[in-house]
Amino acid sequence: MIDQPISCLHDYTLSVKDMKTLERADLIILSGAGLEETMEDALDTVSDTPQIDCAQGIALLESSHDHDHGHDHDDHEDADHDEPSDHDHESDPHIWLDPNRVEQMLDNLAAGLRRFDPTHAALYETNCRLAQEQLKTAYPQMQAALQNLACRDLITFHDGFTYFAEAFDLDILRAIEEEAGSEASAKDVMEIVEEIDHHQIPAIFTEVNGSDATAQMIHRECGVTVRPLTLMMGATDGTPGIALYLDLLWSDVNTLREAYA
Repeated sequence: MIDQPISCLHDYTLSVKDMKTLERADLIILSGAGLEETMEDALDTVSDTPQIDCAQGIALLESSHDHDHGHDHDDHEDADHDEPSDHDHESDPHIWLDPNRVEQMLDNLAAGLRRFDPTHAALYETNCRLAQEQLKTAYPQMQAALQNLACRDLITFHDGFTYFAEAFDLDILRAIEEEAGSEASAKDVMEIVEEIDHHQIPAIFTEVNGSDATAQMIHRECGVTVRPLTLMMGATDGTPGIALYLDLLWSDVNTLREAYA
């Protein structure tokens, strides 16, 4: 429904146009996993409209965000015993960054469509299987593309890449959730620079629609490359179906491969 570039749905305010779109809908399809929590009030106003939750039954991972910029991830095992903050155990809703979970999302979507429109059940099932076959073909190719990276540790400036990291056997050292006006301090920047040096990290990764202020500060400090990854949020280029998803996922794979060659 949101047809504009955006990094974080938590900061998005529904427009009058959005509300009218919801009111006209015959069926509402949710990515799920808590992603639409900021829309709960709006969805309550159309509670009689059938909904499909594409995240139903999918195993969720904890969010890996670092809001204070000073968390020492080398000591994460000890940190597990600290008093948790309100955000320590939030689930990461960005499940589509893992193509394996996307297969499950497609099953949920097809099942929901068959219930809503049983006349075309066979078509939904066929389209689901065709999309899943493309995922099954592409995923090992992507794994192979990332097999021989010089480094498998990531520092990201968005907390949404947990599933991507798991799918491709990567380790997120820091996931810094940066908002405009809350850039890291000089001390924080130096700590991140030291971590980059310690792990010999050749690049750090921002989100294409997010803030890169701190990342650029770190670049100026130590020369590390800054590369953008996409969370596939917002506007699209009109490419239909699973092809767009695979194009965007390949763009992240290729960005990482080129940065860590």
